[in-house]
Amino acid sequence: MRKLGAVLTSMAIMAMTVVGNAGAATKGIVIDGSTTVGPIAKSFAAYFMKKYKVPVTVSESGSGNGAKSLINGSCDIADMSRSMKPQELAAARARRINPVANVVALDGLAMIVHPSNPVRNLTAAQIGDIFSGRVNNWRQVGGPNFPIVVIQRESNSGTQETFKDLVMKGRQVVRNAETQASNGAVKNRVSQTRGAIGFVGFGYLDASVKKIAVNGVFPSAATVKNKSYKLARELYMYTNGRPVGMVGKFVDLPKTPDGKRIIRELGYISKY
Repeated sequence: MRKLGAVLTSMAIMAMTVVGNAGAATKGIVIDGSTTVGPIAKSFAAYFMKKYKVPVTVSESGSGNGAKSLINGSCDIADMSRSMKPQELAAARARRINPVANVVALDGLAMIVHPSNPVRNLTAAQIGDIFSGRVNNWRQVGGPNFPIVVIQRESNSGTQETFKDLVMKGRQVVRNAETQASNGAVKNRVSQTRGAIGFVGFGYLDASVKKIAVNGVFPSAATVKNKSYKLARELYMYTNGRPVGMVGKFVDLPKTPDGKRIIRELGYISKY
């Protein structure tokens, strides 16, 4: 079981400030973006404020909105679970912003189903067929005779973009798919819905849902690192130029022993 909830609870005791609007911060470090990277950013913020006495605000409006915040100058760090798109980079350059991708961790995009579902493995092609609507009953992929409930993320989600790039490959997600606004919301919906299937960042896995193998390989730290699990990605903290000062110290935390420990405790995978 992942220790995400327990770790965040204990870190919250350190009086970390989290706000809904990144622009609300008037000093310190302002972070906005991915809900996948959010738990790392929050735990880093608690650690950073305790060690350096520098205020850090974190909001989770999605990777797309994180990119917009960095481009508009309303945040210092944009958390993103995908790389910036060409149009985002062009918009940044037009405003004389130089986005630099700082890798914070590795992540596997875990496919999850209800714990009662006997299906243990799907091919990437089968997952694509399910999410496109070509397959709509679990018996078509070796499961029980039960309708499939497809759960996806919202359009500004980096996790959604990654899934579409790695699995859908140009196909559209079925129109009747349910849309959830965060990894946690997807997990909760799948845990409560017998026929559901969804995808979440590796750090959100726990006993309330069942992870399944993709092409015969389960997501794990080892399979993500050795690239045998194909639904894997890097997680980023984007900055305007090479980070210096306190922002530089913050984005370099993943390379430190304490940063690596925090990443592991949250259930993510350290790159360094």
